[in-house]
Amino acid sequence: MKTFDTLGELVALVGQPVASSDWVLLTQEAINQFAQATGDHQWIHVDVERAKAGPFGAPIAHGFLTLSLIPQFFGSAILIADVRMGVNYGLNRVRFMGPVPVGSRLRASLTLLKAEPIENQGQQLTWQVTIERQGTAKPVCIAESIARLYP
Repeated sequence: MKTFDTLGELVALVGQPVASSDWVLLTQEAINQFAQATGDHQWIHVDVERAKAGPFGAPIAHGFLTLSLIPQFFGSAILIADVRMGVNYGLNRVRFMGPVPVGSRLRASLTLLKAEPIENQGQQLTWQVTIERQGTAKPVCIAESIARLYP
């Protein structure tokens, strides 16, 4: 985990890779829970036997499940001591570039693209989040994630 004493220390890294997260294991249980929470029960995610005969040979995670791991990735990659609050502000771009079969381990590489001052001494940070699957060369997802952080 990369630790910063101040938000200003992080902002100084615009244009650079900042950190990589810990690995996260995607289990069938997590996929099933995501399906339950979102109502997306497509067989390729939740019907293990049918998915084994499908195009990927196993159930795969929902793309939005992969995307929803972004806060967890940040939580294991970066700590800013003087930030009292952060909020998700949205996404600019998202691409799902490969399947995530059950049992995959994922992590994210975080590059700070832009920092803009906002009210209350905050900063709006735009990140490139590159999510990789262990054992594959191509990322499974790339997203621009925007967060607002306040000291």
